[in-house]
Amino acid sequence: MYDWTLKKLRRVIVAVIGITVLAMGVAMIVLPGPAIIVIPAALGLLATEFVWARKLLHAVRERIQHSVNNRKNNNKH
Repeated sequence: MYDWTLKKLRRVIVAVIGITVLAMGVAMIVLPGPAIIVIPAALGLLATEFVWARKLLHAVRERIQHSVNNRKNNNKH
């Protein structure tokens, strides 16, 4: 009936787990929890199967690096 290959099954499993972890990370923005760790981890998981997640992960990494560099520069003055 359904032509489930291992690749399709893996993609579905990664999507379900990744989106669940991502939703938890977004919730941690307003709830107590390490959102700054969970969101990139979820995007990293999703990036193994989805191009959109790779692009978003790259943007998040750049933004975090930019923030870290700004804090270092502001602390020097």
